[in-house]
Amino acid sequence: MDRRKFMEKSSVLGLAAMLPLSSFSLMDSPKYKMGYQLFSIRDEMAKNPRKTLEYLKEVGYEDFEIYGFDNENGSYYGYPSSEFKLLLDELDLTVSSGHYNFSPYLEKPDEELSRFVDQCIVGAKALKSSYITWPWISPEQRTLDKYRLLSNKLNIIGEQITNAGLGFSYHNHGYEFEDQNGENGFNIIINETDPSLVKLQIDMYWVIRASNYSPKELIKEQPNRYTTWHIKDMDKLSGDYTELGNGSINYHEILPDPKESGLEFYYIEQGGNFTKNSMISAAASAEYFKRELQKYL
Repeated sequence: MDRRKFMEKSSVLGLAAMLPLSSFSLMDSPKYKMGYQLFSIRDEMAKNPRKTLEYLKEVGYEDFEIYGFDNENGSYYGYPSSEFKLLLDELDLTVSSGHYNFSPYLEKPDEELSRFVDQCIVGAKALKSSYITWPWISPEQRTLDKYRLLSNKLNIIGEQITNAGLGFSYHNHGYEFEDQNGENGFNIIINETDPSLVKLQIDMYWVIRASNYSPKELIKEQPNRYTTWHIKDMDKLSGDYTELGNGSINYHEILPDPKESGLEFYYIEQGGNFTKNSMISAAASAEYFKRELQKYL
């Protein structure tokens, strides 16, 4: 080895020695595909899914979480599931998870719920997805009794989906953390669902905004259960969504350890409050993430 190469190697090793010991490696290449929740760009997906996906790929996204499955027609964004998969393959993109509309089935008979779950499984398998996710409950369902019913339904769905060879998760918002006479829905869900059947999708924005916990604290209490993440920023004035790097959440400080979390996929998200429009916001968040945060993942 000549002197110049030796000095270069010594400099790199010296820098590595000064880095803090951490489960995050600042020098490794990304371990996860950069993902995006397509609800963030729903206006453009409704107009032209192909062009929207092409644009998202151009700015750096490789993987997606879908929404808006049409269970009766087995379609996504107007495409039969098999044709949507062909489009993804053509663009060399993947869909690793989906938000499916379970809320209307919370109080329906188990037979109706089971039929809907079967339809979701067929759709998810057509896309080669890994996860089916329960994303939301309606306002009238946010009582302690309904959270207990929800937990029972989550276990039933989780068993059906697990037996089909897929993963199932529940996505939090802020309402689960609201105090109701010393109890809250989130603790009911955590304590009354089977961790082997029901994984958790942590929305870090909502944890920061609505709970007394940090994402790290939640994951420490339920390690290996938070298999998917939602990453979005909070407007400094309104508290609404905003582009990554444009808000008040310091992800350098609050990002949990992906190994402790059991992380498999993450999705950048911005549900609205775009500075200009959804396309520009998607690109701005991608640029910030690649520059500032991708080194952790």
